[in-house]
Amino acid sequence: MATIITDLKETFRRGNIYIQLIYINVAVFILTTLTEVMFQLFNRSIAGVFEWLELPASVLRFILQPWSLLTYMFMHAGFMHILFNMLWLYWFGALFLSFFSAKHLRGVYILGGICGGLLYMAAYNIFPYFRPMTDYSFMLGASASVLAIVAATAYREPNYPIRLLLFGTIRLKYLALIVIGTDLLFITSSNAGGHIAHLGGALAGVWFAASLSKGSDLTSWINKCLDALVSIVSFKPRKPKMKVHYGTGKQKDYDYNARKKAQSDEIDRILDKLKKSGYESLTTEEKKSLFDASKR
Repeated sequence: MATIITDLKETFRRGNIYIQLIYINVAVFILTTLTEVMFQLFNRSIAGVFEWLELPASVLRFILQPWSLLTYMFMHAGFMHILFNMLWLYWFGALFLSFFSAKHLRGVYILGGICGGLLYMAAYNIFPYFRPMTDYSFMLGASASVLAIVAATAYREPNYPIRLLLFGTIRLKYLALIVIGTDLLFITSSNAGGHIAHLGGALAGVWFAASLSKGSDLTSWINKCLDALVSIVSFKPRKPKMKVHYGTGKQKDYDYNARKKAQSDEIDRILDKLKKSGYESLTTEEKKSLFDASKR
């Protein structure tokens, strides 16, 4: 058992960001499901407890549990619910990383979930159709976050070919439009909250990709907050700066030349990417490196 846990930890640590997000979602699902099963064996119910992790439609209830705007996007209602969400995250997470960075994916996941949740609450409190359901409606699931990743990728590479099992090859922009159109058609269905959140997540993904193409990263504040949180939770002390003493002038020259070569190789790689895919394909870090190199 200890070996299995160790292997899972190592896989999580070495995995891509979308693999890590899948691990987190699955772990939360298993934990909550096992807890419910244990309580049911003793004829007890804790459904009301998990509502504190789900996003309420009621603004008054949300004031009491503001953290639910983040926690709801890691909760799922059943096996099929989490299965399809994680499959979409696996497929489009890998595709997203072909055009954006890992930190962008992490930030878009959170941004999509936040925007989807806010649109869900706004719709239920603005439109008269939803008002009778507002006080007892809750939402959970990663759908809005996943749709943000899909929409951002579709905006960046609209003509990217996607091969579907029964329908053949379809361009990514059409797949995204079909999904968004379906959400619009079923916005008053029994899963109205989910469809509304999907639209909010998709809008967030397009907003992110469009802003990034203009040089503005909407996920920077999210990643700064997450990095700060990780540093606090990990309890890792800051490593002291190492003092390096060089024995001879030749050693200094060798290290200097090695650094210069590494910098030169990195700039060559960025220029090749720029030539093949255009300026918009560069990440924020690559644009900064290219800008710094131009000033030398």
